Amino acid sequence: MHRERKDTRTGRDTIVADVLIIGGGLIGSMLACALGQASVNVILIDRENIETLQTPSLDGRGTAISLSSQRLLAGIGIWKKIAQHAGAILEIRVVDGDSPLFLHYDHTEVGNEPFGWIVANTVVRRALLQRLQTLPTVTMLAPAVVTHLDRKIGCVDAIINNTHSLKASLAIAADGRASPTRSAAGISLTCWNYCQTGIVCTVVHQEPHYNVAYEHFLPAGPFAILPLVHPHQSSIVWVERDRFAPILMAMNENAFLTELQSRFGDFLGAIRVTGPRFSYPLSLQFAESYIAQRLALVGDAAHGMHPLAGQGLNMGIRDVAVLAEVIVNAIRLGLDIGDTNRLTCYQRWRRFDNMMMLALTDVLNNLFSNDISPVRLIRDSGLALVNNLPPLKTFFMRHAMGTVGELPRLLRGELL
Repeated sequence: MHRERKDTRTGRDTIVADVLIIGGGLIGSMLACALGQASVNVILIDRENIETLQTPSLDGRGTAISLSSQRLLAGIGIWKKIAQHAGAILEIRVVDGDSPLFLHYDHTEVGNEPFGWIVANTVVRRALLQRLQTLPTVTMLAPAVVTHLDRKIGCVDAIINNTHSLKASLAIAADGRASPTRSAAGISLTCWNYCQTGIVCTVVHQEPHYNVAYEHFLPAGPFAILPLVHPHQSSIVWVERDRFAPILMAMNENAFLTELQSRFGDFLGAIRVTGPRFSYPLSLQFAESYIAQRLALVGDAAHGMHPLAGQGLNMGIRDVAVLAEVIVNAIRLGLDIGDTNRLTCYQRWRRFDNMMMLALTDVLNNLFSNDISPVRLIRDSGLALVNNLPPLKTFFMRHAMGTVGELPRLLRGELL
């Protein structure tokens, strides 16, 4: 339980905790669950009220959960609530336009477990909120905002909603791409706009998808068909140029379906759109540093990438796994969790991995989002080469599953 003490200067009761997490989205809530399960005292704050956080209108996207990320979700006690709503990815087929050359992944080539799962963000969010309510050392304040944050040498002092005082050893920014916490800390950001928009919707199709995910590269950007738990439903992630995306979003249902069908094809029979459409501007960004005095950045506050590889949330989950392990290990050893040495360990572990994924998605998007004949020949040859080289193909398949590299305990399926 959190302790309270009277601030003699202000007269306010001050809540004392180990960690203050600013941002109660998917990543902030996962981190709170991971730490709370290890009995770390956590205050989790979000601008939205809890009811709003659980509505589909807040975020209509589906998320690709890799195998290693699924292990973390199981470890923090929420996968059992998600599993029945998650569509397994057993095969992945990558096609470049109308080229006869392709890349095909089959999960049986690397084991018995799926590459990952597709699940609605709303489902994950609800499971997280339910789990948070069972953890006695975690308190969620929502709606709430940090109106003052003072990161001192020895602690973090915060004021919530201009009324409540809080003292913690470490503040964590999980407040998204626009992160006010990152900006207030003076951490610079490198970013560029792809001049592309991601259009997301759900379709019902005549034929079953057999748990196959398709990545179809078109001149305007990738077009992904992702299997949902129902065999006749798939999630669409359609990347289109900025100038055309608003036109598509403004179309009536029949006109939109015509455009969608021309890209989807007829291999799954007739299709229809079910539910609303959502659109999101696409950009790449990364923070100059993931840490500052008694502050760590996680998820989109630290990095944001193109969705073509479906790894955005998974990279944030890897941040959660590493930072949680660093914090819990420090507490068990009696060390200061906000000490620069602890935070540097987190940054060293995560920054290289994230930068490599950012670079890879950027290169792939630029390589495939065009129709230049020589470039197309090179990339098609590359797909065919990977498809016919088993060791290289196996590496890429394991990378898609998130099982390559040095993994923290939560991603190995172990508890903290």
